[in-house]
Amino acid sequence: MAQDLFQYDKMVERALRGVIRDALIRAAQEGMKGAHHFYIGFATQAPGVTIPPRLIERYPDEMTIVLQHQFWDLDVGDEGFSVLLSFDKQAERLTIPFAAIKSFADPSVEFALAFTEPPAAAGDEAALPAPLAGKPAKPETAPPKETGQVVTLDAFRKR
Repeated sequence: MAQDLFQYDKMVERALRGVIRDALIRAAQEGMKGAHHFYIGFATQAPGVTIPPRLIERYPDEMTIVLQHQFWDLDVGDEGFSVLLSFDKQAERLTIPFAAIKSFADPSVEFALAFTEPPAAAGDEAALPAPLAGKPAKPETAPPKETGQVVTLDAFRKR
């Protein structure tokens, strides 16, 4: 099999994380409409994640948050989002880069995404390629891993 020099798997991952970003932007601007609500699972130790130490102790590897009725000050940027949530009646701000997200679901419409790749390491520029802007990027020194994964969305389509 030929080497995938375009890194299609990383392009698809970036596009799917863009879906999460777009959904969060709409929720920040319009609030949650209808029965929509989000379950967002993320790696608590991933680079750029900022959560209170007491939550890291409770969730040392992975945590899932729910954005439904009680969340405040949702702020979505290019690389991640931050939100104010209540834990044991105490408001806490969480900052989560999109690269740290391991799962996203909106059960109201039976939509879900899961990422099998570990979150990008700090400084790993090949982890999530940025769109081309003028000149081509430097060629990679190490060949990308071949995953051979096929993503099917049939399970998430309404019938």
